[in-house]
Amino acid sequence: MLRRVAASKQLTNALALVAKSKEGLSNSELDDLLNDSSEWLTLWVIRQLISLGFIESKVDLFGNPVRYRMTELGRNALSAITGQPPVKPPSPASQTPQPVAPKTQ
Repeated sequence: MLRRVAASKQLTNALALVAKSKEGLSNSELDDLLNDSSEWLTLWVIRQLISLGFIESKVDLFGNPVRYRMTELGRNALSAITGQPPVKPPSPASQTPQPVAPKTQ
Protein backbone atom coordinates (compact mmCIF):
# COMPACT_ATOMS: atom_id res chain seq x y z
CA MET A 1 0.00 0.00 0.00
CA LEU A 2 2.74 2.46 0.96
CA ARG A 3 4.63 1.63 -2.25
CA ARG A 4 1.60 2.56 -4.33
CA VAL A 5 1.31 5.92 -2.58
CA ALA A 6 5.04 6.53 -2.98
CA ALA A 7 4.79 5.65 -6.68
CA SER A 8 2.02 8.20 -7.24
CA LYS A 9 3.42 11.70 -7.64
CA GLN A 10 -0.01 13.27 -7.02
CA LEU A 11 -0.62 11.40 -3.75
CA THR A 12 2.86 12.06 -2.40
CA ASN A 13 2.75 15.76 -3.32
CA ALA A 14 -0.72 16.22 -1.80
CA LEU A 15 0.32 14.46 1.39
CA ALA A 16 3.39 16.71 1.70
CA LEU A 17 1.32 19.85 1.05
CA VAL A 18 -1.28 18.95 3.69
CA ALA A 19 1.54 18.21 6.13
CA LYS A 20 2.98 21.72 5.69
CA SER A 21 -0.33 23.42 6.42
CA LYS A 22 -1.05 24.21 10.07
CA GLU A 23 -4.75 24.93 9.58
CA GLY A 24 -5.34 22.30 6.92
CA LEU A 25 -6.18 22.80 3.26
CA SER A 26 -9.49 23.14 1.46
CA ASN A 27 -10.24 21.53 -1.92
CA SER A 28 -9.51 24.72 -3.84
CA GLU A 29 -6.30 25.46 -1.91
CA LEU A 30 -5.00 21.96 -2.55
CA ASP A 31 -5.99 22.22 -6.23
CA ASP A 32 -4.08 25.51 -6.56
CA LEU A 33 -0.99 24.14 -4.80
CA LEU A 34 -0.92 20.95 -6.88
CA ASN A 35 -0.95 23.05 -10.08
CA ASP A 36 -2.69 20.28 -11.99
CA SER A 37 -5.71 22.38 -13.04
CA SER A 38 -7.98 19.40 -12.55
CA GLU A 39 -10.53 19.49 -9.78
CA TRP A 40 -11.38 15.86 -10.60
CA LEU A 41 -7.82 14.75 -9.95
CA THR A 42 -7.72 16.72 -6.70
CA LEU A 43 -10.97 15.08 -5.60
CA TRP A 44 -9.53 11.64 -6.45
CA VAL A 45 -6.37 12.40 -4.45
CA ILE A 46 -8.38 13.55 -1.43
CA ARG A 47 -10.59 10.46 -1.54
CA GLN A 48 -7.58 8.16 -1.76
CA LEU A 49 -5.79 9.79 1.16
CA ILE A 50 -8.92 9.81 3.34
CA SER A 51 -9.69 6.17 2.55
CA LEU A 52 -6.14 5.21 3.55
CA GLY A 53 -6.51 7.16 6.80
CA PHE A 54 -3.64 9.55 5.96
CA ILE A 55 -5.77 12.71 6.15
CA GLU A 56 -9.05 13.60 7.82
CA SER A 57 -11.67 16.20 7.04
CA LYS A 58 -12.84 18.89 9.43
CA VAL A 59 -16.22 20.44 8.72
CA ASP A 60 -16.83 24.04 9.79
CA LEU A 61 -20.33 24.56 11.12
CA PHE A 62 -20.47 28.19 9.99
CA GLY A 63 -20.18 27.68 6.24
CA ASN A 64 -16.43 27.81 5.70
CA PRO A 65 -14.98 25.14 3.40
CA VAL A 66 -14.05 21.69 4.65
CA ARG A 67 -10.37 21.51 5.58
CA TYR A 68 -8.15 18.45 5.34
CA ARG A 69 -5.54 17.71 8.01
CA MET A 70 -2.89 15.05 8.51
CA THR A 71 -3.51 12.10 10.79
CA GLU A 72 -0.82 10.36 12.82
CA LEU A 73 -0.87 7.53 10.27
CA GLY A 74 -0.34 10.09 7.50
CA ARG A 75 2.63 11.64 9.31
CA ASN A 76 4.23 8.21 9.71
CA ALA A 77 3.53 7.31 6.08
CA LEU A 78 5.04 10.56 4.80
CA SER A 79 8.06 9.98 7.00
CA ALA A 80 8.51 6.48 5.57
CA ILE A 81 8.10 7.72 1.97
CA THR A 82 10.46 10.71 2.25
CA GLY A 83 12.92 9.30 4.78
CA GLN A 84 12.55 12.48 6.86
CA PRO A 85 11.50 12.59 10.53
CA PRO A 86 7.73 12.78 11.09
CA VAL A 87 6.13 16.19 10.73
CA LYS A 88 5.04 17.67 14.06
CA PRO A 89 1.29 18.18 14.45
CA PRO A 90 -0.03 21.72 14.99
CA SER A 91 0.06 22.91 18.59
CA PRO A 92 -3.09 22.02 20.54
CA ALA A 93 -3.34 25.55 21.96
CA SER A 94 -4.45 26.86 18.56
CA GLN A 95 -7.24 24.27 18.36
CA THR A 96 -8.82 24.74 21.79
CA PRO A 97 -11.68 27.23 22.00
CA GLN A 98 -11.27 30.20 24.32
CA PRO A 99 -13.66 30.34 27.31
CA VAL A 100 -16.45 32.88 27.11
CA ALA A 101 -16.83 35.33 30.01
CA PRO A 102 -20.24 35.19 31.75
CA LYS A 103 -22.62 38.03 30.99
CA THR A 104 -23.31 40.53 33.75
CA GLN A 105 -26.82 41.85 34.20
